[in-house]
Amino acid sequence: MFARNVHMQLKPNSAALFTTTLEKEVIPLLRRQPGFHEEVAFIGPSGNDVYAISFWESKENAEEYVRAAYPEVLKVLGKVVQGTPELLTYEVCSSTIPKITARA
Repeated sequence: MFARNVHMQLKPNSAALFTTTLEKEVIPLLRRQPGFHEEVAFIGPSGNDVYAISFWESKENAEEYVRAAYPEVLKVLGKVVQGTPELLTYEVCSSTIPKITARA
């Protein structure tokens, strides 16, 4: 299992619109991607910091998403995100989420 952690700065007063955009536009797009499993997003107490973690069957699935669909996600989120999102990637080593398993 592979994870992508994206950190974004929201435009002022856009947390509610971010949440709606994520639920109505981004998550449906993610669900159509091969190897996608889950998305978990967090908004910080200030309402401006967002961390979104997506889980993928493999690194290759996540990389294909970056090439095929991530540009569309960035475009959709452009109305609520300022600056360039920061991306970190990981191999999952442990999880209590039923659909997310550590690499054997």
